[in-house]
Amino acid sequence: MLALTFSTGVIDAVGYLGLDRVFTGNMTGNVVLLGMAFAGGAELPILRPALALVFFMLGAALAGRMLRKAPEGWSWRTSIALIVVAAALTVLAVFVAVADVQDNGTLGSITTSYMATVMGVQAATAKRLKVAEITTVVVTSTITGLASDSKLAGGDSRFWQRRALAVALILLGAVAGAAALNVGLWLGLALSAAISVAVAAAGYVRHHRERTGAGTDAGTDAGTDQGNPEKP
Repeated sequence: MLALTFSTGVIDAVGYLGLDRVFTGNMTGNVVLLGMAFAGGAELPILRPALALVFFMLGAALAGRMLRKAPEGWSWRTSIALIVVAAALTVLAVFVAVADVQDNGTLGSITTSYMATVMGVQAATAKRLKVAEITTVVVTSTITGLASDSKLAGGDSRFWQRRALAVALILLGAVAGAAALNVGLWLGLALSAAISVAVAAAGYVRHHRERTGAGTDAGTDAGTDQGNPEKP
């Protein structure tokens, strides 16, 4: 989940700096942009942030539907959801590498809407995993918890390492995404796709090992019980 938080920083940097100031992962930013634009903010975009909000919700709804019957924690459905994210970002990276989406208004809007849909899928998948203090798309609550539960505030600094890493990684992701724009929009998207593949693979391998280990333990216990009929 920390790796996906880094990926969100990359994607948001690509959207905001490369595609007319649109957040495709952090929907709070889009809501604020829309509010300022409606109040007459100079040259602030309206269409793309509004579309991003709608399509982010669509992506989250699709992922929620797919994961509805999945068990708590990681499952094969989780791996599929993240592979879908990776595949979608890969396709988009190829598309923006060959098409001029920055100078074409329609293509630019399609691109940001597509990115928001993908990030909605990722956010809903992360929410389903219920990793405390990590949503992968926003760190405001994480920063609040880091400060309010700190030793300075009289707390026990619970989860401080995880919280600090989430904040640092979304920042570093934004740095990486901004730097990638010096090469092209496609590079940041390709980087995020690679991260999604790595996370899906790592999660699947760990889940498979845990299931295999649980099955081995159950078989061992059953064999022991059969050899000791007096054991209840």
